[in-house]
Amino acid sequence: MSDHTVTRNDELSRYELHDAETDKVAGYAEFEQGEGRVRFTHTVVDPEFRGRGYGNALVSDALADVARRGDVIIPECPFVADHLKQNEVAGAIVEWPEGTPIDAATPGEQSS
Repeated sequence: MSDHTVTRNDELSRYELHDAETDKVAGYAEFEQGEGRVRFTHTVVDPEFRGRGYGNALVSDALADVARRGDVIIPECPFVADHLKQNEVAGAIVEWPEGTPIDAATPGEQSS
C-alpha cells in the first residue's frame, strides 16, 4: 500500500483518505456527529484505489480518532461494523445499532 493520510473533514462530515502519490481523495467514511456520539453511515473507496487496503486503513484511522476524542461509535455502515467485529480499537466504546447480532461486540469472533 502506498503512503496515505487520513483527515477529518467536519465541513463535509467525513473522514477522508488522501493518496500521497496522486494527492487525490481515495476514499471517505461519512459520519453524523451527535452529542458524544459518532454515527458512521457510509464508506466509499474510489474504484481507482480499490484492492490496496485503503478501506481498512481509512476506517482504522477514523475509529482511532473517534476513540481518542472519547465519543461513542455507532457503526451503521456495514464496512465499519465488519471492521469492528474483526479488529480491536484501543479505547473505543461501541453502541451497536438494533439488528446487529449480540456476539458482534466481540472482535475476532464470527457469527454462527
